[in-house]
Amino acid sequence: MTAHGETSGTWERVGDTRDILGESAFWSVAEQALYWVDIRGHFIRRRGWRDGNVQSWTMPELVGCIAPRSRKPGLIVALRSAIAFFDPATGTLERIDAPHAAEPEMRFNDGRCDRQGRFWVGSMDDVGRGPVGALYRFDGARLTRVIEGVAVPNSLCWSPDGGTLYFADGNEPVIWSFPFDKATGEPGDRRLFARLPDGAGIPDGATVDKHGFLWSAQYGGSVVTRYAPDGSVERVLPVPVTQPACCCFGGPDMRTLFVTTATRRLSAEALERQPLAGALLSLHTDIEGYPDSPFDG
Repeated sequence: MTAHGETSGTWERVGDTRDILGESAFWSVAEQALYWVDIRGHFIRRRGWRDGNVQSWTMPELVGCIAPRSRKPGLIVALRSAIAFFDPATGTLERIDAPHAAEPEMRFNDGRCDRQGRFWVGSMDDVGRGPVGALYRFDGARLTRVIEGVAVPNSLCWSPDGGTLYFADGNEPVIWSFPFDKATGEPGDRRLFARLPDGAGIPDGATVDKHGFLWSAQYGGSVVTRYAPDGSVERVLPVPVTQPACCCFGGPDMRTLFVTTATRRLSAEALERQPLAGALLSLHTDIEGYPDSPFDG
């Protein structure tokens, strides 16, 4: 298997859920299940690979992103205002840190764990969308502001070796890369990784495959794009909705590409033209994905 190849098959609808804003998809290798969230619907969702059953848990507020835990059962969750631990088995929700508790216009958005198991999450002004948010790092003991001046945090992921951090800000159609110190968790100076062409939407949720290529769900652009490690476009996959929001690999062989989508702000006419808007979609590929790292806690 090389880093290049052809993508086979067509997009399939997975289950019958319809999200307002489906996001934060990750594959649990241990459970052989896909997790994702509906930010605006306040849902955390899980679908088992073998039985196909979908479970949904309602959160008390908007839920921006989730990640699995490695030392204890359950998930780390970024709610609107707080970082929390959630155990789906018991329904227990334990709030850990709430840096924006006194700022009702602020909320957490995209997040993921680095290869050392630290949880990263970005915050944003959900009303004005000004550059007043930040990218945070949570190591289990302390929540640290790392990057300031963030408007809409997106595309957060790491190269397979953990030495490169990818990040985007919805203010502009650009994906940035940062050299990443794995020991300290500090990013270096940002570099331009990829710039989307006009009309291609914004870079939303992203993931990497085992070859170190980045896959970007491009919200408003109706595509998922695969970028080589040098930022060049390797392939563009049309998606049958205008708002693909997040992508990840899963399945027993890690070759199924899952994409969450959104119905938010679509007109009745647009929804009629896009019956798969808001659905969870999947596509079999010839490329093996790279699993997300769990939170070390």
